[in-house]
Amino acid sequence: MTLTYAALLTILSASHFQAVEPPRAESTAQAVTNQAALAFARYVAGQEASSPWSLETVEIDAALPKLEKRGRLRAIRRLLLGKPEYQVLEIAGDRTVTKQVIARYLSAEVQAAEMPAAAVAITPANYKFHYKCALAGGASGIYVFQITPRKKRAGLIQGELWIDGASGAAVRQSGSLVKGPSIFLKRVTIVQDTVLREGSAEERITHLFVDTRLVGRAELTIHERPCTDDSLIGAASASPRYPTN
Repeated sequence: MTLTYAALLTILSASHFQAVEPPRAESTAQAVTNQAALAFARYVAGQEASSPWSLETVEIDAALPKLEKRGRLRAIRRLLLGKPEYQVLEIAGDRTVTKQVIARYLSAEVQAAEMPAAAVAITPANYKFHYKCALAGGASGIYVFQITPRKKRAGLIQGELWIDGASGAAVRQSGSLVKGPSIFLKRVTIVQDTVLREGSAEERITHLFVDTRLVGRAELTIHERPCTDDSLIGAASASPRYPTN
């Protein structure tokens, strides 16, 4: 699954750059292409070693704008044998939102955990990558790739992947699911940003937009952080598991 550096350069050289001064711009474009190839190589190598936080705080804000209803959940999420389990710290808002939006999201998380991670990972095995451009940001810039699933399969998205040049970490994954999980859903769009500190993930912020056939659009914003607060861990231990049925 790992691509060689030479192969990466071959793939990325198909990208187009606008040149104002042809000789100088061509050199600059090639340098950027080389840096993008290195960032991508780091990203692919990092996929094999990456693992989710085993204990984290999760805050979910959800809304049904058409119905003017909102709800919120704060919880501790543990990974037990690879499956997430949620212990409630706080739940508030409209019951329709907490039961029909937040609970369904948590159920979907549990179901997704049952799928092999390799089957949905954003890797060359599952996706085609096309280098688009470089953005300012981070120590070595951000490199944007268009991602297209090799097969139309559940859990895969059509969209973009942003890679931090220095660490090779994904700082944004965005797009729409290529295969709808239900006939009641018309479109599911995801934007997930990862905040880095010294190359390591400090926080994930996910925006989820679900266009339904019954109640219009459902919107969720999920904040995830590693949990190191002993008082929260203790409070969660005494709390019931959030119902997902």
